[in-house]
Amino acid sequence: MSLIFTGQQRLVVAIAALASFVAFLDGTVVNVALPAISRELGGGLVTQQWVVDAYLITLGALILLAGSVSDAYGRILVMRIGLIGFGIASIAIAAAPSPLFLIIARAVQGAAGAFLVPSSLALITSTIRGPLQGKAIGAWTALTTSAMVAGPLIGGLFVDFLSWRYVFLINVVPIGITLWLLTRLEARDVRRPGTRIDWLGGVMCTFGLGAMVYALIEQPKLGWTAPEIWIPLVVGILLFGGFLWRQQHTPSPILPLGLFKIRNFWTGNVATFFIYGALALNGFVVAVYLQQGAGLPATLAGLASLPVTILMILLSSRMGALAGKWGPRLFMTVGPLIMAVGALLLLSVGEDFNYWWQVLPSMFVFGFGLATTVSPLTAGILGAVDTSRSGIASAVNNAVSRVAGLLVIAMLAAIVGGALDLAGFHRAAIVTAGMMAIGGLVSYLGIRNGMPQPDPEPSVEQRPA
Repeated sequence: MSLIFTGQQRLVVAIAALASFVAFLDGTVVNVALPAISRELGGGLVTQQWVVDAYLITLGALILLAGSVSDAYGRILVMRIGLIGFGIASIAIAAAPSPLFLIIARAVQGAAGAFLVPSSLALITSTIRGPLQGKAIGAWTALTTSAMVAGPLIGGLFVDFLSWRYVFLINVVPIGITLWLLTRLEARDVRRPGTRIDWLGGVMCTFGLGAMVYALIEQPKLGWTAPEIWIPLVVGILLFGGFLWRQQHTPSPILPLGLFKIRNFWTGNVATFFIYGALALNGFVVAVYLQQGAGLPATLAGLASLPVTILMILLSSRMGALAGKWGPRLFMTVGPLIMAVGALLLLSVGEDFNYWWQVLPSMFVFGFGLATTVSPLTAGILGAVDTSRSGIASAVNNAVSRVAGLLVIAMLAAIVGGALDLAGFHRAAIVTAGMMAIGGLVSYLGIRNGMPQPDPEPSVEQRPA
């Protein structure tokens, strides 16, 4: 079988990569900008946590709703909505006069981002199947991780020489290019007439997660016994529990619990939770500590993780292709264990800071493990699900990864011991390594190679008249 993309398949990969690039770029630039935001607007570690988590709350909760909307009304329409909304929210963030305005705008941006990643991956998985799908997802991974190069570098330069506000305007160019490329795509949206969407479930999920995260972030300041903490926590748990109950009984769930009967799907998502929670923790503490603890300027702090990105770009497509041939289990097991070793290498960071000996070795090891993991993980999970459910399957997987990051950042004060000093940095490295090791173990025990892939449902173009 030929493993060469057609012209339209290349266009699909390019559109999917650029659409996701926007969301990934924002994720990489924000960590570099956090110390500058805190200096200008105030609020310390709590403001920094909320700048990250406000985005992740709406992204993680609404990404499920967006997956259902994508399956019901078409990936291309949903992608356009997400791109336009993301651009408007980015401009609002750049103009933020206060921490509260900034946090609200970040929440709106997260809601728009929820429409980007699942629709972009679903565009690939619904149009490219078989061995080419692993290669396509690998190419998507390699291209989107270029945001990890552009984000810290451009973001650091803007923070050091202009303002953190310009960091959030970087998205304008890829948004414009993606909207133009969508006009060149020959594929048409596949829509399901009469599909009902569980809007109430989306509201319950969003407010449930939001209330729990509020309690986790504010708890170190107020204590568990404060009504401002335990009441939102209880309400959040009840709302999220009610959301799960509703998904089991509603005829149109945004989280089809039946998907979790598929072994590779549920196991892969459990592994995703630990792996991506660890990634979020590592990205946050490295970017912030290198500035506030080690005293590096934003540009150098952003460039510190450059080896990770280079290895991702060089190896992701190859790893995706190999996983398509050999199966994802080996890669999903070994990759996280390698990243665990990379995280432990950060324990060598001391008061007498030296990037070349204390941080760089960790970045190389971590980058190799990440490149080994990401494409096989994505291909293994989405390849186990029928193409007609690719939108919601992609949304569930992305929601799991975002919620994992959301909860870990919300618990940051407990993880680092209240302050991101050297001791807190070391504690975060140990927690990162432990979560990575659990992710690898779950993959080894649960993932199976060679599971039969469901036959794809014919698209509108393929169905007989």
